[in-house]
Amino acid sequence: MFRKTLLSLLGRVTTGLGSIALLVTLIDILYGVVTRYVVGQAPIWSDELARYCLIASALLIAGNVWVRGEHMRVALLERKLEGAARQVLLVYQWLLTLGLCLAMTWWSWHYALSVSYFTSQGLGISRTIPMLAMPIGFGLLALQVLLYGPQLLPQPGIDDADTAKEGAS
Repeated sequence: MFRKTLLSLLGRVTTGLGSIALLVTLIDILYGVVTRYVVGQAPIWSDELARYCLIASALLIAGNVWVRGEHMRVALLERKLEGAARQVLLVYQWLLTLGLCLAMTWWSWHYALSVSYFTSQGLGISRTIPMLAMPIGFGLLALQVLLYGPQLLPQPGIDDADTAKEGAS
């Protein structure tokens, strides 16, 4: 119960933050287009800010997308196998996903800190600031994978159709 509540809360928070980053991207791109074609000169920082916000948005919502099973994947084996074979496959997939997320969190944390001496060309800020979206995003993804555990991920569309068939019977 606590785990599902925490996953739901994390999903709402990360989706909200990702949506804000996406909204900033949209406003920034519109501002860049207007200044380019109305004023005649777009700010140099506009494209860079949009790029960083878009990356942050994708990384922030990755965990919620994974938990809800809305990422692109092929789930043929996990749906066809039964019993112990299915459980072994689910544990393997979960450990592999968790390991990759933790490795990317560690690597991207060190990378973000290693570029602290450099400034971004357009925004003029330390490159560490936008690069921190990577370890934060991968860390949140790892946390959500850990909390979800080695169980079957939902398949939107397919599971919804199965539920609708059961309800109609």
